[in-house]
Amino acid sequence: MNPTHTKLHHLRRCIELAAEALAAGDQPFGSVLVAADGTVLAEDRNRTGGGDATLHPELALAQWAARHMTPEERKAATVFTSGEHCPMCAAAHGWVGLGRIVYVHSAQQYADWMAELGRGPLPVRPIPIQEVVPGIPVEGPVPELAEEMRDLHRRHARQHS
Repeated sequence: MNPTHTKLHHLRRCIELAAEALAAGDQPFGSVLVAADGTVLAEDRNRTGGGDATLHPELALAQWAARHMTPEERKAATVFTSGEHCPMCAAAHGWVGLGRIVYVHSAQQYADWMAELGRGPLPVRPIPIQEVVPGIPVEGPVPELAEEMRDLHRRHARQHS
């Protein structure tokens, strides 16, 4: 697999996880933790539908990494995710010392979509990851996949109107 193909493969899995979250009544977000050698170590989806708004997949992966990986392994790993980390998840990512983040849509895109759908403002500001964790390598958004995520967010908003 070439790097672009690999990146898109992992991001598509994040979208699948987001769709699983939506089907379970949760907000559509999904994330995958990948080791430096390309091995998928862990994945999760949003689980906020039960009322705990902190059950984000990015936070769960940071916690998993803290328990199961060495500091060197965490630094070399990549978190692929459907949406740019919120400030809580970005902080957890930084505190645990995870490496690169690759996301489909930005936090600002999400905030704009929610405003368009009458679901804003968000409970936290859409702060770019680098403002929370300076120097972290970040890639995103990925325009060719963002519309799929926008559609999932539209569907969630319609289900919870």
